[in-house]
Amino acid sequence: MTDTPTRADIQLIQRILPHRYPFLLVDRVEQIDGYASAVGIKNVTMNEPHFQGHFPGLPIMPGVTIVEAMAQTAAVMVGCALDMADKEMKVYFMSIDKCKFRRKVTPGDQLRMKLTTLRGKPGARVWKFGGVAEVDGEMAAEAEFTAMMDIPA
Repeated sequence: MTDTPTRADIQLIQRILPHRYPFLLVDRVEQIDGYASAVGIKNVTMNEPHFQGHFPGLPIMPGVTIVEAMAQTAAVMVGCALDMADKEMKVYFMSIDKCKFRRKVTPGDQLRMKLTTLRGKPGARVWKFGGVAEVDGEMAAEAEFTAMMDIPA
């Protein structure tokens, strides 16, 4: 048995998540506390494709991609805790609740996503998470969401 990672670089993230450019929205996970909590990082850059149309001359990261980045951080946390690297785990949204957007996220920002598990444990297929995304210590978004973990046997 290997030790559970307490952080994840992009190589480990790609071994857990099936997402790739342009939809891989977490660059690293700085802190992982088992399946209880995690802190992920997304470096927002102008060369991301959604900025071509959202909005020309006023690039703003779409709120749905902020929530997706939080969900990907949660999936990495669970994937690390359950030793899912290279096991083709899939994660599917089931619901998004209490979602609020508080400030714009623009190119040059670093999105810091703080996730906590509200419900879920090893062996469970359905998990619920709470997340907050911040830029420079200021809340950009918050949400609770439920996801189904499709873990190959």
